[in-house]
Amino acid sequence: MAARFGQVRIIGGKWKGRKLRFPGNADLRPTPARLRETLFNWLGQAVVGARCLDLCAGSGALGVESLSRGAVTVDFVERDRKAAAALKSTLHELGSADSRVWSQDVRRFVALSERRKQDWDIIFVDPPFASGLISWLFPRVINLLASDNSLLCLETPTGRALGEGPWQELRVSVAGDSSMRLIARSGL
Repeated sequence: MAARFGQVRIIGGKWKGRKLRFPGNADLRPTPARLRETLFNWLGQAVVGARCLDLCAGSGALGVESLSRGAVTVDFVERDRKAAAALKSTLHELGSADSRVWSQDVRRFVALSERRKQDWDIIFVDPPFASGLISWLFPRVINLLASDNSLLCLETPTGRALGEGPWQELRVSVAGDSSMRLIARSGL
């Protein structure tokens, strides 16, 4: 039986129109093109020169889109080994040598990053909705932002409340059962 693959198209930047292939797997749910376009319109020039983190990377669409638009590096974290291998292959084909793919559990990666005091300018978080990871990840990744000017891009199920905390929700866009949220930390 042949392996099934999905694909997603890069919508802007130097790799506009290129297709990313990824293993066809029920847990991999690439961010819809409409939400990606909205998100990158919000981010605008903030992506240029940014150090990005793509947690629960899946197809890698958010991180590769940011590289296409001028990010200097992206750390991709994906626990599914086949998806991580496909992403490494894509980065090699695109010639993106400064980016890394971490094939490990996102909780482990975040915990190690907290201890090492690592930080990023833009963090993308798009976990499988049924995994329960949003509740664990959200309060922790706020602390991985490099500064109050850094941004968190969080995809959640539509209608999901985030609660109170040291963050400010700047924008929200809804497409079907997914909501994209642009968040900044405030006063940490």
